[in-house]
Order: sequence, then C-alpha cells, then structure tokens
Amino acid sequence: MTKSHGIHMTTSVIVSCLTTLFTLGCAPSFSSATYAANPIANRETLSQVSTINALMAGVYDGIITSGELKGYGDFGIGTFDGLDGEMVELDGNLYQVKSDGTAHKVADAMTLPFAEVTFFDNDWQEAMIPGTTLAQLQMALDRMLPSPNIFCAIKITGTFGYVKTRSVPKQVKPYPVLTEVTKNQSIFEFNNVTGTIVGFRCPTYVSGVNVPGYHLHFLTSDLKAGGHILDLITDTTTTVLDFTPNFMMMLPGMSSDFYKVNLSGDQDQGIQQAEK
Repeated sequence: MTKSHGIHMTTSVIVSCLTTLFTLGCAPSFSSATYAANPIANRETLSQVSTINALMAGVYDGIITSGELKGYGDFGIGTFDGLDGEMVELDGNLYQVKSDGTAHKVADAMTLPFAEVTFFDNDWQEAMIPGTTLAQLQMALDRMLPSPNIFCAIKITGTFGYVKTRSVPKQVKPYPVLTEVTKNQSIFEFNNVTGTIVGFRCPTYVSGVNVPGYHLHFLTSDLKAGGHILDLITDTTTTVLDFTPNFMMMLPGMSSDFYKVNLSGDQDQGIQQAEK
C-alpha cells in the first residue's frame, strides 16, 4: 500500500492539464501552459509528459524544461524538442544522445515533448546470466515482476558483449510522423562496452498512452555515447528493478498540436515499427 495526499491506494492515476492538477480530471481553464508543483509526495510514481500516440503522430514541440522534469524524477527516458535525439536521465542528470551517437549533459532550459521519469529505488536486484540476448532479457525481467499489471523502472549496469542503439536527428515543421523519421535513423554498435540501461516496462493496458512492454535506452559508463536500444547481449551485469504503483501524466497546453492531431485508433503496430 502507498500513501499519496492522505489517500491510501494500490494504484493511482493522475492526469495534469496546465496550471491545476485534479485527481482523475483536468482543469476547466486552458489559458496557460505552465505546470503546477509536483503533486506526488512519495517516490513511487511514474510521471509522464504527453503520450506515445502523440509522439507517433508528430507532436514534437517541447512542453516542459529539463529542470522542471527533474522535480518529478531522477531516472528516466524521453526525447527533446523537435525529436532531437534520445534522452537518458541517470542519477538526476539528463543526457542527450544526438544523431551522431554522442551523449551530452543538457542544460536545465532544454525542453522535451515526451518523457517518463521516476525517483529510482531498489526493490529487486539480480545478476543476469552472461550471454543473455534482448529477447531473453525481457523474458527474465517478466519473471521478476510481482505482477504484469504494475509499472516497473529498470536499471541494468555492467559490461555488455554487444549493444545496438539508434538515435534520430532534429526534425523541422511540418513534422513527419515517427515511423517516417525512424526510416532514416542512425544506428550505433558497441562491443565489450560498460554502461547502464535505463528504461521502463509498462502494462499492456496503457497502450496509446505509453509503450506497452519494454522501452530501454543506453548510456555508456563514460557518459559519452548511447541511444535507444535495438539489441544487446549481456556479459557481467546487475539488474535492479523499481516497482512503481502510481502513474501521473502531464498534457500540453491548448496551443499545442496535441489537440489538433487524430489520436484515435490502434497505433501498436506503428509503435513496434518505430521502437525496433
């Protein structure tokens, strides 16, 4: 059981619209695009900016600064304004993996159109068998979960025999949809590399809101390279999981293209295409 705002719950969903946050609802006024202070008093919350279907539809304008995002978590993934590379947050620092594969620590003023973050805690720790592939890793992680219906933050640190990642260049308006962007993604391959996997497993019932299943990014131990993970083989690694029962989502202001695109329909096939 967790406690938030004096209410005991096992799972909570809070949607934030603009300046005021209401449990299970949105403010009636859409005059401002600033966000209220973090309403979550405990660390057991996955906080998300926008939705994956909006990102799939080409809603790439940044709506929250990196500095503001840190108030909602010290661990996470996302992308930057204009879809400018892959974001990795580790130990409270945000890094941008650009389309050339290099990683850079970002300033607090940089904005993001999509992100998911949490304050990371160690709820489960286990060594991974060397030689584990990405598919095998996901099956092993599934066995560690207390339930497939909970959100889970994933941190895997150590040496990897092989990691394959991608990133994308910054886009210009009119923005193409994500499946078109990833047709021209840059691919990077690392052999015998040390680093950290940062990511999440989301339940299938959040399809359209987030990526069902696994969404993993990578950052090398020297903080100089990484990207969105496409494939891997472990060597000597330790897996740490943070089971997260609360979920909060922040939506863009009314001037955003978020309110102009069609977000209906099943995007699961497109998400799988864009993620792999």
